[in-house]
Amino acid sequence: MISSPLVIPLADLPADFRVRALHWGAQFPLCTYFEHNDLTYPQGPFRRLLAVAPAEATTVDSLAELGCTTAAPALRCGFISYDVKNDIEALSSQNFNGMDWPELSFFVPQIWLIWQSETIEIHGLTANVLNQILAYPIPVSSAPQVPVLRPRMGRADYLRAVEAIRTDILNGEVYELNLCQEFYAENVALPPVDTFWRLMAASPAPFAGFVRWHDQFLLCASPERFLARQGSRIRSQPIKGTIRRGSTPAEDAQQREQLLNDEKERAENLMIVDLVRNDLARVAQTGTVRVPELFGLYPFRHLWQMISTVEAELAAGTGLPEILRATFPMGSMTGAPKIRAMQLIEHYECTRRGLYSGSIGYVWPNGDFDFNVVIRSLQYRQDTGYLSFEVGSAITYDSDPEREYEECLLKAKALLEVLNSVIGEL
Repeated sequence: MISSPLVIPLADLPADFRVRALHWGAQFPLCTYFEHNDLTYPQGPFRRLLAVAPAEATTVDSLAELGCTTAAPALRCGFISYDVKNDIEALSSQNFNGMDWPELSFFVPQIWLIWQSETIEIHGLTANVLNQILAYPIPVSSAPQVPVLRPRMGRADYLRAVEAIRTDILNGEVYELNLCQEFYAENVALPPVDTFWRLMAASPAPFAGFVRWHDQFLLCASPERFLARQGSRIRSQPIKGTIRRGSTPAEDAQQREQLLNDEKERAENLMIVDLVRNDLARVAQTGTVRVPELFGLYPFRHLWQMISTVEAELAAGTGLPEILRATFPMGSMTGAPKIRAMQLIEHYECTRRGLYSGSIGYVWPNGDFDFNVVIRSLQYRQDTGYLSFEVGSAITYDSDPEREYEECLLKAKALLEVLNSVIGEL
């Protein structure tokens, strides 16, 4: 029997309640957890939300089903893989696929916890949930030891690919292309929940999340929002532009100014902003697309990032499937023009991206939603021991291959720290 929400003051809960709650939640075959790490973000970060369900829960497995309404609208939590592009456009994917995520899956939770400013609400089958969480043991585990992660694309191959893409740009194929590469290990025994909290400590992010889909896990420390809806307003906040943080306040300020005035980084950001404007215009009321912030600079643990915000008012009657068909995948992870960029991505990359470059998020019963961009993430299969992460950068004609490779390694820094690992060469 579904009961009314149970409301508990946060002051009455132990300091480790979030950690204990996720350990409890991760025992369910369907589990999502969204975490903002107490960070501020333009227009707000993710809500802190834990949702779980048994294997037989009601699920949505296609774009069309996401738009279906029921007599009793419900919260839905889940993910959209990059390969949904194949359903939206006439595209295909033949590269290696070690994770084998479904293209899309959202579930209606049996139990969900929502953190408010001073309380926590437990919804769904609330009987004994609080006591179960409080009593749930936190396993004692040591830091992961993954000695070496191997690249699916060797360094020399990556550098050659960047040069080939520069030629494509010169020939008018694309203006910009996001080239990604995978690093992986096999036969790994990884404690997913403990590793997730280690990742949050190493790289706190405003759009972080944990996903369990049966034996597949995503541990995500994303700084980027893909798309959010609040009433009739739609918002996207693409990130393009990256530089490391300085080791002193003076050096950090210098790094910030260097990023702000970097013509290549600004050009990358502007191209993707234009792409997002065009995408949103396909589902917006005429004349409502606007850019309230261009080239905003925001600090994260290891990086400065350049973030722009694009907003629009949705055309009447526009549902989630139509919005995703107009905007997915996100331009910050493809390039421009988008379709040709995605074709070239399949040619140059060695791995199907799967959930990387896809999105995780939640859809409220009223139709509002929030989705991130899956980057800075570990993917793990508990049944096979396959561990993977991907990193990438935007290639333009002005790109220096060595600098692009170093940017990839910079983005991998926190993930390697969490795994106590290094990158080896093939």
